[in-house]
Amino acid sequence: MAEAEAEATGGAAAMPAPIIVKKVTIEAGGHHGGAWKVAYADFVTAMMAFFLLLWLLGATTEDQRKGLADYFTPTLVKLKEQSAGSDGLLGGSSLTDVDNYPHAMGQTGTQAISIPKDTVGGPLEASGRDNPGQDKMRKLREEIERRLEAKRKIRHLAKQVRVLRSPEGIRIDLVDDAEFSMFALGTTVLTGEARELLEIISGALAENDAPLIVRGHTDALPWRSGIQANNWSLSTGRAEATRQALMQKGLAEDSFARIEGVADREPLIADNPADPRNRRISVLLLDDRATPAMPQRIASAPQVSSSEAEVEAP
Repeated sequence: MAEAEAEATGGAAAMPAPIIVKKVTIEAGGHHGGAWKVAYADFVTAMMAFFLLLWLLGATTEDQRKGLADYFTPTLVKLKEQSAGSDGLLGGSSLTDVDNYPHAMGQTGTQAISIPKDTVGGPLEASGRDNPGQDKMRKLREEIERRLEAKRKIRHLAKQVRVLRSPEGIRIDLVDDAEFSMFALGTTVLTGEARELLEIISGALAENDAPLIVRGHTDALPWRSGIQANNWSLSTGRAEATRQALMQKGLAEDSFARIEGVADREPLIADNPADPRNRRISVLLLDDRATPAMPQRIASAPQVSSSEAEVEAP
């Protein structure tokens, strides 16, 4: 029996162990390849841009958002040539450059806007070349300039004369400054240069039959104590003195519709009422549609700051 067990045991040990072969296939590029990395990177970039946009919307004001929207407007990107950068390294254009859109007439179209000649508008309608008021103002300015050039003694007073268009007609402003005054200080007495200047104005107005309004302006300097006068009477008196001087130089008495004095209530230099340029005489030529019996009031002079004010020569 022991021999039988030994024989059985020896026979089992003598049998070879089975061989198992496992075949492993390795795919190139990883388990699913590398394309998913590119898609994931695009997704993360888009999410970052989205959250950045949300942050900008919450951290900016309405005006800033409008500026950002205007900056990224596709129309400007498509139509503006060399729109990126500024003059210099990038070779682009700056904010102060003239627009160089493909269309010569502008960004939004190639047709110019025209206004019919018979269009009915306000007092300053049709200010183009066909406006008779503009032509009349230009001729008057040129006539005053020509007469001043002929008077060598007062040629330097050209800077004191301003000829401009107003809603009621053409206004001639005779403006004082630190070196020139139409009247002696605090009086209605015309200076010698002022009389010669009014002679030039009278000659230039001799051919005009439009009714005239003369208006006096003063500065806001206070009067000395004890003087019984005020800027209202002073401005009116200076307007009357100007009217009389124009009549002495040749203008007819019936050329004047009225005189006005407004004291210091309509300063030319708004931020400095004591500026000498606030002292001036205005002569208004009314348009044909304004009758002498019911003339329109002279428009207030435009107010400018002392740093920007310049006395305009004819």
